[in-house]
Amino acid sequence: MAVHYVLNEGDVPEGGHVIVNIGGREIGVYLIDGQYYALYNYCPHQGAPLCRGIVCGTTMPSRVYQYEFGKSGEIVRCPWHGWEFEIKTGKSLIDDKIRAKSYPIEIQDGKIGIVLK
Repeated sequence: MAVHYVLNEGDVPEGGHVIVNIGGREIGVYLIDGQYYALYNYCPHQGAPLCRGIVCGTTMPSRVYQYEFGKSGEIVRCPWHGWEFEIKTGKSLIDDKIRAKSYPIEIQDGKIGIVLK
């Protein structure tokens, strides 16, 4: 297990993300509510650059004819076909068995590290 320190804490704006390259592997580093998350920049559907998609929210379970919006800033939508994934977990919104690859983050001395196995 190797930690690759790729950014400083101030490099990622709140609600934003930065795409980094580690040995030819592109990874998006997101900052949501003060916590960092990392997703592989590869959509499991057809290989699109997932982290180049928009960050949005989604409708939540609600009563008939009522639409509750939630998870604002926590969903990334694939730029090719619109598949949506939770940034915090990599979980697909359409199928629990489909996931975008996510990586643990380590913070040390103000540096953001991505843990690769």
